[in-house]
Amino acid sequence: MVEAYVLIVDDEKEFLEGISERLRNRNFVVDTATSGDEALQKIQGRIYDAVVLDLKMPGLDGLATLRQALAKKPDLQIILLTGYATVQSGIEAIREGALDFLEKPVDLDTLVAKICQGKERRLELDAQSREDAVREALKRYGW
Repeated sequence: MVEAYVLIVDDEKEFLEGISERLRNRNFVVDTATSGDEALQKIQGRIYDAVVLDLKMPGLDGLATLRQALAKKPDLQIILLTGYATVQSGIEAIREGALDFLEKPVDLDTLVAKICQGKERRLELDAQSREDAVREALKRYGW
């Protein structure tokens, strides 16, 4: 059984390959991107339970990618990862809508728990959206 569909975004290919393999071994379906631009393209075409996004990347960095991704899909559950964590960047990431902010090297069990939390939150938002649509339809037709 699939645990979750996750997109991992990191410009460090060794990290990307290692974490992807470890998550696949735990029954996650993993897609990868090496840049913010590539991540934004992939987000358009698929539904992910969580996106694990590196903060420091050349070009479009993690915070800029986070902002653009949430502007396109507000229900995305994004976990920011960084090897250069500061309290300020963590606060800013959460303020911008990240589910959480974790430091590298990340403990795999912690990351798995956050991804599963993101999946639960995404499913709750999806169910709420469907309920709202049904209520609106009932109201519109006077039922």
